[in-house]
Amino acid sequence: MHDHAPATGIRGAGNRRLLTISLCLTSLVFVVQVVGAILSGSLALLADAVHMLMDAAALVIALLASAVAARPADDRRTFGYQRAEVFGALVNGILLIVLSVWIAIEAVVRLLHPDDTHVAGGLMLVIAALGLVANAAAIWLLSAAQRTSINVRGAYIEVLGDLLGSAAVIVAAIVILATGWVQADAVVSLLIAAMIVPRAIGLLREVFGVLSEATPTGMQVEEIRRHILDTAGVVAVHDLHVWQLTRGAPVFTAHVVVAEEAFGTGRISDILADLQNCLSTHFDVAHSTFQLEHAGHVEHDAHE
Repeated sequence: MHDHAPATGIRGAGNRRLLTISLCLTSLVFVVQVVGAILSGSLALLADAVHMLMDAAALVIALLASAVAARPADDRRTFGYQRAEVFGALVNGILLIVLSVWIAIEAVVRLLHPDDTHVAGGLMLVIAALGLVANAAAIWLLSAAQRTSINVRGAYIEVLGDLLGSAAVIVAAIVILATGWVQADAVVSLLIAAMIVPRAIGLLREVFGVLSEATPTGMQVEEIRRHILDTAGVVAVHDLHVWQLTRGAPVFTAHVVVAEEAFGTGRISDILADLQNCLSTHFDVAHSTFQLEHAGHVEHDAHE
């Protein structure tokens, strides 16, 4: 007695197309930034370029995960391959942490040895401006898809962080051109690392929440229980569980005790339809499974 969720999120072909376009933009700007960083001597620009590389890696992972997640369910994986998105997001989060540590170490080295720092502010400004435009375009492309896919969300977060990083590099370049204070390059590098870490931790927290089968954020179990109990013919509910396969794919199960007369009058199908419609309409749960029981049959889960 259940209802199945439609394919959503990154599994859609449209989202994969957007990821591909974003990957092309990111890869192109990465090459330009690496060349610009070498020619200008800017650590901030090089850090932004490495972040671009991580963005490209995140997008590649997202595309690979989308191809895997689009595979249909089978007898060994009855929910399909939707969790591939979560593992892709896990890799993205770890890469973000590693990147931020590398940026911070290099920035501290430059701050400790300012005499060895030589930065061409003009070239740094031009390259950073190109990166800003490319990141803005990628964010616009991914803004809608990231709401329904945790893996696209990971790629979106990386591009957003790189957009802010490019803006900070532009500010540092202007400071260097106006004052000659080359340490601004290292300071901005530290700021880029500081912007990355909280978003990476947030992404990893969401990933671990999915993998630990925690209740999805914003979903109140007691409210769901109240809606079920308000359904005509329902006497009690127990063994209620709600988790998610990935972002935007919640799953719900419950044992529902139904009034004895409902079995005699043949209203079981109507009650089941009401319950599934309630979960879908009020809580956006498209995959729900109910075990309907007689009032005299109560089989509690070991955890309750």
